Amino acid sequence: MASTKDFQEKVVAKLEKFGEIKCRPMMGEYLLYLDEVLIGGIYDNKLLLKETRENLNYELPQIIPYSSAKRTMLYVEDLGDEDILGKIVLDTKRGLGK
Repeated sequence: MASTKDFQEKVVAKLEKFGEIKCRPMMGEYLLYLDEVLIGGIYDNKLLLKETRENLNYELPQIIPYSSAKRTMLYVEDLGDEDILGKIVLDTKRGLGK
């Protein structure tokens, strides 16, 4: 199932408070960049982030983003708590070495 434009816009609106967000469409889904760093994506209307040592302490569910994926990603279910959301995405970016 492809992600909806409405969900993509909702996620971008939440994340743009933490830096420059770019969203690149990719085969019905979206790749998410925070300050030019690929931090994750939107898959099946779910915000998924790359796994890093820095974001594992949030104990987010690990899921496979698509059938041929080689790695799991972390599923951010709660987009409502912007303080926690900000910490998670900024820790993800930091964990990716940027």
